[in-house]
Amino acid sequence: MAVTDTEEDYLLPCGRGVERVWERLDVVENGNGDAHETSCPHCRTARESLLGLRSATQELIDEPDPVPPDLFGRIMSAVRAELRRGATLELVTPHPGVVSVSEQAAAVVLRFAADSVPGVRARRCRMQVVGTGPDGESIVHINMTIAVRVDSAGVPGLVPQVRERVTAAASARTGLLVGRLDIAIVDVYQEGGR
Repeated sequence: MAVTDTEEDYLLPCGRGVERVWERLDVVENGNGDAHETSCPHCRTARESLLGLRSATQELIDEPDPVPPDLFGRIMSAVRAELRRGATLELVTPHPGVVSVSEQAAAVVLRFAADSVPGVRARRCRMQVVGTGPDGESIVHINMTIAVRVDSAGVPGLVPQVRERVTAAASARTGLLVGRLDIAIVDVYQEGGR
């Protein structure tokens, strides 16, 4: 059973939706794209990513042997990879100078921390910088969605574990301070069924 995401289409910086780029993938590849599609660097980057995803998916369909154990991970990495770098967060380091990291990279670290809880798979992680800590570190509000395994006996106990691990990873791995962490269970899955 999957819960449908009701958010609108992801918009590229040029204003086009990723769904539209996906729907017109073959049209543009056959040389019949409109002027915007053929010249826009954002649409071109999205198209290249979607072609890679389609290729990986086709490889899965065409594979006569058992699925390679890393194929799902490769597909999920492609899906999770944002089509743009996004905003950056300034990190505090013991070295002089400012180190910035994209919100996308920080979100990957936090999703990985959530995935480390048995019976949990992170879905979406969004951050918003809301201030600066005493040592100059960014304070963020995090909105995370997760899926839980159907047979997880302690579903109510999973969210506190996710909260603990994500908060620890934010501090230890990225140098961010968590101001607020909202976690929503939006999907369930069965073991073996990804």
